[in-house]
Amino acid sequence: MMILATNWGIASLMALVSIMLVFVVLVLLICVLKLFGVIFSEKKRKVSATTAAASSDGISDEEVAAIAMAVNLFFNRHDEESDVLTFRQNHDVSAWQVRNINKQL
Repeated sequence: MMILATNWGIASLMALVSIMLVFVVLVLLICVLKLFGVIFSEKKRKVSATTAAASSDGISDEEVAAIAMAVNLFFNRHDEESDVLTFRQNHDVSAWQVRNINKQL
């Protein structure tokens, strides 16, 4: 009997309002994201203009790349034997461990 007591006019109006609210919020979100894109692209243009002026000291792009690679290699050094595995041998092995090791072999 609850189905017959439901006011379908109000229920459909509520569904329509909620769907419209979702679409309005999505449109506002798109506008905000486009505004962020415009703001940050202007800053990027200003930064790229200043870097072009800074790179005019006579250092070419190849030299900058070589310096960056040298710094990267200097700070990211690692052990020469990074692919060698070292196992520590534990001589304190109980009888239960020996039994399990023998089963695995």
